[in-house]
Amino acid sequence: MDEIATIEKANQLAIEYLDNVTDRRVFPDEDGLAGLKAFEEALPSQPSDPAETLHLLNKYGTPATVTSNGGRYFGFVIGATLPAAAVAERLAAAWDQCGSSFVNAPVAAKLEEIAADWVLDILDLPRESRIGFGTSATACGLSVLAVARRTLLKRKGWDIDADGLIGAPEVKLIIPETVHVTVKKAAKLLGFGLNRLIIAPCDDKGRVDVTQLPELDDLSILCLQAGEVNMGEFDRFPELIEIARAADAWVHVDGAFGLWARASKSKKHLTTGVELADSWTTDGHKWLNTPYDGAMAICRDGQAFAQTLNSDAVYSTAEPYAQKNLVLEFSRRARGIPIWAALRSLGRQGVDDMVTKHCAQAQRMAEGLKALGVTVLNSVVINQVLCTLGSEEKNAALLQRISDEGEVWFGPSKWQGASVFRLSVSSWRTTDDDIDRAIASIGRAIEAN
Repeated sequence: MDEIATIEKANQLAIEYLDNVTDRRVFPDEDGLAGLKAFEEALPSQPSDPAETLHLLNKYGTPATVTSNGGRYFGFVIGATLPAAAVAERLAAAWDQCGSSFVNAPVAAKLEEIAADWVLDILDLPRESRIGFGTSATACGLSVLAVARRTLLKRKGWDIDADGLIGAPEVKLIIPETVHVTVKKAAKLLGFGLNRLIIAPCDDKGRVDVTQLPELDDLSILCLQAGEVNMGEFDRFPELIEIARAADAWVHVDGAFGLWARASKSKKHLTTGVELADSWTTDGHKWLNTPYDGAMAICRDGQAFAQTLNSDAVYSTAEPYAQKNLVLEFSRRARGIPIWAALRSLGRQGVDDMVTKHCAQAQRMAEGLKALGVTVLNSVVINQVLCTLGSEEKNAALLQRISDEGEVWFGPSKWQGASVFRLSVSSWRTTDDDIDRAIASIGRAIEAN
């Protein structure tokens, strides 16, 4: 089969998959999982027809997928890919551009430049900021924390680029006790030392307690949260950032999904003051519903950002704010293209409508679960619903029955050391009927216990 015919066949299979996405099990059944053994083969010694590989993928891979691209997946904050983002991703793959700089990919550079401007606009963040389109909030968090440390040390006259960290003044990293694990991972990779992190106590909603904020100084990085991963709550940005600014500390906001609340007129108040921070991270593949590997590192000081991550070489220099100077990778695909496409197709009102709808659906879910006798632990301020049946055993039994039935899927979590389960509403495909079907499925599972 020739190249074009194989691509056409792949497109046909993808269309068939999407045609059935609303009717598919959300989590694969035992037969689907067992079929994965078909991939357990030795490395082939000879070339083969790409069509054979495509057939193998479809026959045994498709039945083993989790239908996170549907409307009844509530396991993590994973948005189904919007049609405009999907087709942009498909065409960009055919272009096969190395989105490092204008000279490598003029169209990628232009679209990512526009996407960055639009993101700053819709999130109402300082317009002088620069955005690096990275792989994940983990990678983007690592980038901006590196910028923060370099900047604070430079103010003290220390050149970390030339002299490294040995002998340097210590930069302290202050994190909420509810901080997402990706921030800890970035801190570990940057050498902050997990045992040297300073923990900021939080209240019963997972927000940093302003009255117990550790002492800050001009060698401090304070991490705050826009959308705590369990409760969905937001730190008190105005008060906390005022304290940090008085100490000349750097403030970073982890807003992997919650930062998109700023795009909703009814929810923007939750983020008041977040624009006063120095850096932010957020994902497109969560609440904006773009494909995976679509995150953003946002830094107010664009020059410091580009200097920290600069990767100009004698054979490859580029414009100061080329993406290769704002992300970890030198060679990269243009992840900002589907973000541009999503924003262009939705527009300001479309993003507002989607975020607002999901928040209302989360409330609908919470009320339905309460009627079943489920304890809802949070205030459901945005799209997170945190629940328990009262014991780890009951929660585990519920989750197993939900997985076995396949009507919906969501997963376990921990809150203040106790077993809980969490439902996240973030797919553009999710309808109110999907919410009601989820409630009914949970009701059946509770009755079966």
